[in-house]
Amino acid sequence: MDTVHPYCLFRNHNQRMVILRCVGPEHFFHEKVIFPFEDWLFSCPASSDVQIWSHGNGGTELVETFPASDLLVNEQKSLEVTAAMNLESEGSDDHLGLAIAG
Repeated sequence: MDTVHPYCLFRNHNQRMVILRCVGPEHFFHEKVIFPFEDWLFSCPASSDVQIWSHGNGGTELVETFPASDLLVNEQKSLEVTAAMNLESEGSDDHLGLAIAG
């Protein structure tokens, strides 16, 4: 039986792209480029660590590290985000900058 992981929501408040890396137990690894002001809803083990990387003058640099538990959203919030994304994708060619990973 697969383990059900909680959902986390990250918003890139920067004006530049960042790379989100999530590393967890049992070889869990998730990496995603997040565009400026994009929301990223993803699932991971609650005990995972999240790293935010960006490109600086000297190359790629670690900007921030924090526990994935800081990004946890409750089930209701994840349903609201998913519903908003589905409504927006049905209504126009534009998107909300929301994406889902699992």
